[in-house]
Order: sequence, then C-alpha cells, then structure tokens
Amino acid sequence: MLNHPIGRLRIIAFIEGMSYLVLLAIAMPLKYFLDIPQAVKIVGSLHGLLFVLYVLAVIHVTFAHRWTVLKVLFAMLAAFIPFGNFILDSRLLKNSR
Repeated sequence: MLNHPIGRLRIIAFIEGMSYLVLLAIAMPLKYFLDIPQAVKIVGSLHGLLFVLYVLAVIHVTFAHRWTVLKVLFAMLAAFIPFGNFILDSRLLKNSR
C-alpha cells in the first residue's frame, strides 16, 4: 500500500481526516467551553502539518495517475468537509478494484 501513490494518499487522507475530527469535536470545544486554548494549538498544528502532507499526496497522485481537474477538486474539497476524506477513501478503493 505504501509503494503506490494512491495507497499513500489513502493513508494520509485517513490520518488527516481523523485529525480534523479531533480538532472539531474535541480541541475546539475544549478551547471555547473549558477555556483550554492549548488543545487547539497542539491539535491545530498537527492537523496543519497533516494537511500539507495531504496536499502533497494529492499532487503526487495527480501527476502519477493523470487525474482530471474534477478529481483534484473533489479530493481537495473532501479535506474541508468533516468525514469528506472517508468518502474520498471509499471512492479511491472502489476505483482501484
């Protein structure tokens, strides 16, 4: 799975998607309801790094598999929607079979 660009994208997308959910569901409520801003600083920084890795993985797959602009836009949009990366993962898995 790690030897293939789409396999790497799937793994990075999963981890990035989980970090986004942790940021939205845990870190942000901790900041705004319990006044613990460190949660957003830590999780937000980690999520930012994972997002950059995700973008690089999408770029790599775009060139390796000659993705259309529509596929690239869908992959990028998926990163901004909660659970979007998991939808992307199911489509990537479906298309790889």
